[in-house]
Amino acid sequence: MKSSSRRFENVAVLMGGPSSERDISLKSGSAVTRGLRSAGYSVTGVDVSGRTIRLPVGTEAVFIALHGEFGEDGTVQAILQEQRIPYTGSSPEASRNAFDKRLSKRIFDRAGIPSAPYEVLADPAHRTLSLPVVVKPPCQGSTIGIFKVAEEAEWKNAFAESIRYDGEVLVEAFIPGRELTVGIVGETVLPPIEILAPEGWYDFHAKYTKGQSRHLCPAPLDASVERQCQSIALSVFRALGCRGLGRVDFRLDPDGNLFVLELNNIPGFTETSLLPEAAAAAGIEFPELCRRIMEMAALEE
Repeated sequence: MKSSSRRFENVAVLMGGPSSERDISLKSGSAVTRGLRSAGYSVTGVDVSGRTIRLPVGTEAVFIALHGEFGEDGTVQAILQEQRIPYTGSSPEASRNAFDKRLSKRIFDRAGIPSAPYEVLADPAHRTLSLPVVVKPPCQGSTIGIFKVAEEAEWKNAFAESIRYDGEVLVEAFIPGRELTVGIVGETVLPPIEILAPEGWYDFHAKYTKGQSRHLCPAPLDASVERQCQSIALSVFRALGCRGLGRVDFRLDPDGNLFVLELNNIPGFTETSLLPEAAAAAGIEFPELCRRIMEMAALEE
């Protein structure tokens, strides 16, 4: 018999997947599985090893804990949509909008959302932005393939490494200052977190190695800056068409200007992840966070 606080009883958590973020996804999925069980669901963890999914018989809804390609780019969402299985997070289209940074940037421009000056390049000789810049694959996450380039001698190697992933690179002006992130669950905007990374650079090692980075939650911000950060995060979430959950990353420059880096439509749920930490600061314990997200599982109409 279902609890009055749960629409679903038998749920599956998709984790793993074929992307370069598979190992992180397995950790996220395992944590979510434990959280949902604590919240009273009957849960099956499903390790997705390829580009197809097989759900247990009787699965009523799916919690997607797949990071990167296939999980965040709208592909698995389209599969579940076709199978008429409710799933957590954004629709196929909104997932594509958030995952592909080229699409995100165009939407930010149209919506008047502040982000760093940028260009999309297939040839390193065509760069017009002055150093320092950040070079990133348009369709990767977890800071994979991302480089900060401060010296001209570093440019070609960084470009060559980054372009291996997508055939193009997104080059952004580097914004000095503070690294912030704001989580969203449903219509609840969580407290901002400030990330203090080694040497000011939040790379893969800093992100996923326990003790490498410090998180200040809530971030020590003036009340007006905090409100602005949360307001812009919600504007990003809505402009991209997202639902359920997301996490918006920012830079705050020394003059107090905020710049949106990206929205993560399936943020991490590992022991060092930011969304669960922000939720805890707002009084939402991990099983309750998982329950709230699970209960928002839906199909795109």
